[in-house]
Amino acid sequence: MIESQQSGKSAVAAPDLSLIIPFFNEEENIDALYEEIINVMEAIERPYELVFVNDGSRDATSMKLQNISDVDSNVIVIELLRNFGQTAAMMAGFDHAKGSIVIAMDGDGQNDPAEIPKMLAELEKGYDVVSGWRKDRQDDNLTRKLPSKIANSLISKISGVHLHDYGCSLKVYRRDIIDGIRLYGEMHRFIPIYAAWQGGRIAEIPVHHRPRTRGESKYGLERVFKVILDLLLVLFMERFMTKPIYVFGGFGLLLLFISLTTAIGAVGLRLFADISFISTPLPVLTGTFFSTGVICVLMGLLAELVIRTYYEAQGKSVYQVHKSANYNEK
Repeated sequence: MIESQQSGKSAVAAPDLSLIIPFFNEEENIDALYEEIINVMEAIERPYELVFVNDGSRDATSMKLQNISDVDSNVIVIELLRNFGQTAAMMAGFDHAKGSIVIAMDGDGQNDPAEIPKMLAELEKGYDVVSGWRKDRQDDNLTRKLPSKIANSLISKISGVHLHDYGCSLKVYRRDIIDGIRLYGEMHRFIPIYAAWQGGRIAEIPVHHRPRTRGESKYGLERVFKVILDLLLVLFMERFMTKPIYVFGGFGLLLLFISLTTAIGAVGLRLFADISFISTPLPVLTGTFFSTGVICVLMGLLAELVIRTYYEAQGKSVYQVHKSANYNEK
């Protein structure tokens, strides 16, 4: 069946659409998903490429992807050395995609490729990111849906970017909104946050979600905690990337103030209540808070030096220009 699809087609030099799918031990889903994708992408009638990323699979995923790429010149296969995780695999897809519009989805067959045209139509209304919302999610209530609902609520509240479903991998991006974004941990789900902070317009639409019929889920409850920790890191990077002294120095000054308070308390007890320094923990607390406060301030100064080295050594700017008028570069 695969041989009949795209054999003999010439490679597309500059595709309009890039569809990125990471795979990890999904040998049972590849062929059926590929057939669905081809039918959808051909119907769209725009130049496209399929970027399949094998994230260190230990089954026949690599062989199946290679077989498809051998007969379909629109398929690019990226083989990672080992299993780096979904975010790293997605980042590899972004780095190798050439399209001006990038589409991302899971390789487990639960995202429906038939939703892609609807999402592209939404993007054309002037949005920079269109995120899928698995409104009728076909997963286990206790282990998947409930933790996801809690995580989505926390992410929306903390970030200020309100989406129902950050965890849905089916998303459409304009290329310029993801250029320059580097992803770590579980941060692929936070791209809409990055986009919104850069002034991008975000849309979310309900998409069809299918139950997993083949293979096994790779996600567990521990992922919720990883996502929350990654969110805290994202918030720190956004708000304090160029001014880390505000964080470290702020904590340092707070601890120094506490150490001053405990010192005054210890002296006051000694003078007015005749309580010896060794009879109260206040002197120990004073020394602990003071030394920790000094360390925090020094860490803030070191972080400032590192940030300045980061920007100046690479010629990076701390701002982004949206547009200009009557400016000629000399």
